[in-house]
Amino acid sequence: MSNLDVIEPMAKTRRRLPQELNILSVLIGVALVFEVLGWIVQGQSFLANSQRLTIMILQVAVIGIIAVGVTQVIITGGIDLSSGSVVAMTAMITMSFAQTSDFARAIYPNLTDMPVIVPLFIGLTLGLAAGAVNGVLISKTGIPPFIATLGMMVAARGVAKWYSNGQPVSFPTKSFAAIGSGAWPVVIFLCVAAFFHFALRYTRYGKFTYAIGANPQAARVSGINVQRHLIKVYAVAGLLSGLAGIVTCARAGTAQAGMGIMYELDAITAAVIGGTSLSGGQGRIFGTVIGTVILGLMMSGFTFLRIDAYYQEMVKGGVIVAAVVADNYRARKRSKA
Repeated sequence: MSNLDVIEPMAKTRRRLPQELNILSVLIGVALVFEVLGWIVQGQSFLANSQRLTIMILQVAVIGIIAVGVTQVIITGGIDLSSGSVVAMTAMITMSFAQTSDFARAIYPNLTDMPVIVPLFIGLTLGLAAGAVNGVLISKTGIPPFIATLGMMVAARGVAKWYSNGQPVSFPTKSFAAIGSGAWPVVIFLCVAAFFHFALRYTRYGKFTYAIGANPQAARVSGINVQRHLIKVYAVAGLLSGLAGIVTCARAGTAQAGMGIMYELDAITAAVIGGTSLSGGQGRIFGTVIGTVILGLMMSGFTFLRIDAYYQEMVKGGVIVAAVVADNYRARKRSKA
């Protein structure tokens, strides 16, 4: 074995390590900033309140589930703007098949008290179908991902509003509500993240995903069916949006057409903060998990400091722009390396 054979893997490790450390350092830095501001402004600790941190983690779990799917789409060089609307659509339709017979005005009176597997199957299938439609439009017609998923965003939100004439759908069975109770949303998020972390790193699915994002033409020449794989990736993203819709309505105990608004941007932001490149070919689920926590920590910190909601939206917009600028900076450094 030559010295070069030893040095090259070490060099690659050194190149990878800083990005992981940078994401973790941002997380630690954000936490420390809010801790200091907490003592200055509120006279109390931000991090010592376990209840606040628990609520924060529960709130970002749904965004994290979506972000895992969005990360894979972005790695292929695409984008998915339909996630939030798919959450609303699947939540509305799923909840209508999860209603208890104790509710006299159930949408389907003859289909109440259904086994929990029925609404789960319906919700996941709806999300999968919506994502597959995105993938087919993008891969078969050549429509830019921005336009295709924008169309799905509008259409899915319209379905959510039409389904019950804009009225909320409530009163789920106890077995369905249990999906969103306690720490289950976080457990589901972590299981989804772990599964797709493994899939992207150690399976042919992951290799194809990175190859398409790095160079679609080269991937096609190497024998990868790019169109078919893109359909798979967008279908997975839709499936996870459907799962997020199930968890959201189960946790809330109700489904409303306005659910999931801006979730897609939060998921994209979490992915980019976590190191996923908008130019494609780069990204890790581990980074997305950290990015999701950073985003949740910021929103929880703003609430803790009693900063008005409209200021929070302004800051979130700034974070999105900053994340894209940082991504462009990383891309330039990679091109020079």
